[in-house]
Amino acid sequence: MLAIVVSRADSASVHIAEQLLDRASWTEHTDGTRSDANGGDTVYRTDGAELRAFDDLHLHLDGVASAFGTVDGGPEHEPALLAFASRHAGETGQLLTAHHTGNFGPADHGGADGELAAAAPNATATVLTALTDHAPDAYETGLECTHHGPTDVGCPSLFVEVGSSEPQWEDPAAAGAVAAAILDLRDVPPATDRAVVCFGGGHYAARPERVVHETDWAVGHIAADWCLDDLGDPDSPAARETLDAAFRESGATHALVEGNHPDLVAVIEDLGYRAVGETYLRETTGVPQGTVERAETELCRVEEGLRFGDRAIGYDGPLTAVDLPAGLVTECEGIDSERTRAAVDSRTVAVTTTENGTRVDDRGVVPTDDQAAAADTRAELVDGLAAVLRERYDGVSVHADAVVARRTAFDPEKARTLGVPEGPAFGKLSAGEPVEVSGRTIDPEAVRSEEELRFPV
Repeated sequence: MLAIVVSRADSASVHIAEQLLDRASWTEHTDGTRSDANGGDTVYRTDGAELRAFDDLHLHLDGVASAFGTVDGGPEHEPALLAFASRHAGETGQLLTAHHTGNFGPADHGGADGELAAAAPNATATVLTALTDHAPDAYETGLECTHHGPTDVGCPSLFVEVGSSEPQWEDPAAAGAVAAAILDLRDVPPATDRAVVCFGGGHYAARPERVVHETDWAVGHIAADWCLDDLGDPDSPAARETLDAAFRESGATHALVEGNHPDLVAVIEDLGYRAVGETYLRETTGVPQGTVERAETELCRVEEGLRFGDRAIGYDGPLTAVDLPAGLVTECEGIDSERTRAAVDSRTVAVTTTENGTRVDDRGVVPTDDQAAAADTRAELVDGLAAVLRERYDGVSVHADAVVARRTAFDPEKARTLGVPEGPAFGKLSAGEPVEVSGRTIDPEAVRSEEELRFPV
């Protein structure tokens, strides 16, 4: 069940509640065990959601999830996810935002010092997409870093907000967009096994937003640069506990660190988590984590040049490492780099690369644990590369130990022997045009030689 918290002290929250009640069929129930000020009395329920209103501002509502579940003496419905319908205040114009709650340092605005609420990375990714879909014209959408309370909610939660000042808080279109996004959270699992904690950057988290929009990774807690300032020395006992909590409460094992924070990275990895770059998140999108881990074990880390091919998408089976014919690959890349990469990616799960992932190197893994099958796949790859060679060479033959390529090409030495001066005449002969030299016509065929290249496989 989705729990929705409305604050009567927040005018935007009240307007969002009005839009929520208009956009779904709700039934009214009574909870006589709690006061009206504390979420009791009239309670609203619709399929998959329950809405309660409180007098206090959201950030002071510790343990608020416990208010939900029991009405009219009926069975309890414990919330799996809780959304705070709220306002956003700042100098940021027309903005719809979402964020998790907690404090990386002192609790100046609710919650407890150095404590973090249970995050909902999957739900936050869903709501960011929904806000983008539902936002009125001229409204931007985004993620904020983790800031303010409450830190003890009782279940995974997130704030969904209208910003950034009174005109927007009173705007029914903006309130309607937030209401629609909140309703889209019904039946959405809060957690995912592809969550990342983010460190560094600004309060408005452009890089984490990009991760959510452009990869299949979701974002848990976000510690902006100012949050890291509040955190202090990352190796202090208190900071280590807060950092560990950021991963635990996000259900994450990976960190995306923006900026130069070597001490922070050292502590993250000492705690047993992994700091990665945005390239890692993009490269592993669609690739099961087990496949990522097996490929990194067999070859190298993504940060060291590991790249995944088309066959990696959704593949979660065994892998066998194979040597790639590096010289043949390099020659083919010079002929048609896109076709070469397609030939490699369609047969391998992952390969080692150089030059920031743009050039295939000399190792790969194929989707089998059978050596004979691996050899067959490698042979198919060699055949695919040989087909690329045929774009440039007159004859290409595949042998057990090498691919042999032959072509007839302009021979500068033959041209010199016939008295052809270097310069434009060389260019014409190379292009297949005859030239006149001292009253003689030099035919292109007279200055051509057969060239043979062998590419070991």
